[in-house]
Amino acid sequence: LIERGPVDAIMLKDSGALLTPDRIRTIVPALKAVMGGRPLELHSHCNTGLAPLVYLEAAKLGVEQLHTSIAPLASGPAQPATQLMMRNLAAVGFDTRLDPAKVNFVSGYLEDLAAREGFPAGAAMDYDAFHYQHQMPGGMLTHWRYQLASSGLEHRFDEILREVVRIREELGWPIMVTPFSQIIAVQAMLNVVGGERYRAVPDEVKMYALGHFGKLLAPVDAEALDRIVENGSAGIPLEPQALPPALPGLRATYPDADDDERLLRYMFAGNEVDNMIAAGPLKVSAPAGSPVARLIEALATRPEVHYLEVRKKDARVVYARGAREHGDGVRA
Repeated sequence: LIERGPVDAIMLKDSGALLTPDRIRTIVPALKAVMGGRPLELHSHCNTGLAPLVYLEAAKLGVEQLHTSIAPLASGPAQPATQLMMRNLAAVGFDTRLDPAKVNFVSGYLEDLAAREGFPAGAAMDYDAFHYQHQMPGGMLTHWRYQLASSGLEHRFDEILREVVRIREELGWPIMVTPFSQIIAVQAMLNVVGGERYRAVPDEVKMYALGHFGKLLAPVDAEALDRIVENGSAGIPLEPQALPPALPGLRATYPDADDDERLLRYMFAGNEVDNMIAAGPLKVSAPAGSPVARLIEALATRPEVHYLEVRKKDARVVYARGAREHGDGVRA
């Protein structure tokens, strides 16, 4: 990859929170040996409680950038807390060059906002060896639990996770990132809630099992494959067909476009790309010298803005949509 094109940096992205201190001690030196002096970044999550220690070991091994989140948006399924990593790195001799006062100011603002809006704060998680069996990404686990609770099925959460483990083994251990984690999660829910395994089979599960998404990492369990083929859509060919080259046709159809636009047109049908180009860049700027009244008038036309706070020295302006419901409003 480095030899095929210009690469400014490499990011080691652990979306499943699977890295351990032992593994980071082997993978970072291996990457550094072939990166040619380029900076290495690390992005992980705290699902197993190990990410802060993994980050610390990574820094000792020469990783230049660590992705963190400012508490209370840190920990849990998120990244390690910026404040925690600042303390830990300083304790072993690193200078993060971050201003603790500014970090704490942002953290305090987020804590106030979370308390006002009723959002939970991120909390450290205990080590869970079961995570390495199901490997479900943390953000998806949180959303999934919410969906199950909304359907009155939260009490079956652990049961469905165990079914995820079983399906992963039957399908030949697919990597648990988007879209495969979602595909397996849906099949697990159908198997558990439906009462019969593979009685209902989403198209994506059958396509994966038959190799339509590419070469499988390992063979699919024969009994599971029979059920998938039998109950899946009859319109899915048993043998994957090679896709014809798309780029020559796109270049002929859109001769004035660049390859980035052609890729978008290949991925999105209809007028979506035309509408996006016609709309132009998202307008997010406003004149810095606008008076407060003009700012508030503009905010009134932006229903997606629910809360805005502007501070300058001792002056403070707060705009909160739905003032009657929340007992809040515009104040200075």
